[in-house]
Amino acid sequence: MDGHGSRWAEMTGGGQGARYAARFAELADSGADVHGEARFCAGLLRPGSRVLDAGCGTGRVAIRLAELGHACAGVDLDPSMLAEARRRAPAMTWLEADLTDVASLGLEPGFDMVVAAGNVIPLLAPDTEAAVVGELASMLGPGGLLVAGFGLDARNLPLASAPTTLADYDAWCAAAGLALVRRHATWDGDDYDGGGYAVSVHRLTGAAGTG
Repeated sequence: MDGHGSRWAEMTGGGQGARYAARFAELADSGADVHGEARFCAGLLRPGSRVLDAGCGTGRVAIRLAELGHACAGVDLDPSMLAEARRRAPAMTWLEADLTDVASLGLEPGFDMVVAAGNVIPLLAPDTEAAVVGELASMLGPGGLLVAGFGLDARNLPLASAPTTLADYDAWCAAAGLALVRRHATWDGDDYDGGGYAVSVHRLTGAAGTG
């Protein structure tokens, strides 16, 4: 997630990495599918694509995509989450940074995909959302994809209300030169029906502000 002052930091205190990882390990041990996001993303990628996992948390999505043959890096500012990612995949690139500052990390631009799963967008610090979307778009190569899934109501968020609408998000994407390609209701690819959760796929089409 993003840094100090974010809704995520206010909610967790920035020290929930081990607990978060344990919860998903228990789900996996019970037979639950914990790789829906990675499977969805993999279906949009060519073999050996470069993927940046923005707000990577414990690395669950990036690690699975790497197992599927993609070159992945993860960025997060919660050190407890990154500690779990580094423990699970020490050879992968894990960077501690605010998502408003991704372009300064020294990563080579031209990623085929940037993915922001796990309610990253609504849990950003207030009034940083447009800047974050712009930063993420700047990391994409021509035709690259920004994939984000997040809740749009309290039932699908760990918040009392949703701070972000799809209209907001699409406007931030358009300002960053991203155009909507497809939108789904789940990471399984169900058609979006106006419900409280959406997975959006935007493609980089040109310079910021051109749509």
